[in-house]
Amino acid sequence: MTTPNFPKLIRETSDARMRTRLLAISHFVDGKSRTQIAKYLKVSRTSVNNWVAAYLKNGVEGLVEKQHTGRPPRLTEDQLSQLKLYITSNAIKPEGGRLQGTDIIEFIHEEFGLSYSLSASIRY
Repeated sequence: MTTPNFPKLIRETSDARMRTRLLAISHFVDGKSRTQIAKYLKVSRTSVNNWVAAYLKNGVEGLVEKQHTGRPPRLTEDQLSQLKLYITSNAIKPEGGRLQGTDIIEFIHEEFGLSYSLSASIRY
């Protein structure tokens, strides 16, 4: 495997996470230990180990972040646009006061028929 020009790759990427992975591999190729790299970049040694393994297996392509999966949004793009408009136009209520989480929950329920609740970790 030909060693890529890491300084050039690092300069050319606008993705901060990719830049960190490239920096880690650049240091690895230069002979630094994985522990040194982790301390220098302030990341976990496990992350460095994973990046090195991915690089050794697939080259720089192995460092490309995979698409994140997760729960699909409950609101459509149109509904999200409506919600954004509601929030920006009602941030300060005409009758005084600021928009609260409960106001947003009520709007979503009335407009879209979806039920949300405030996080249990939020305490006032």
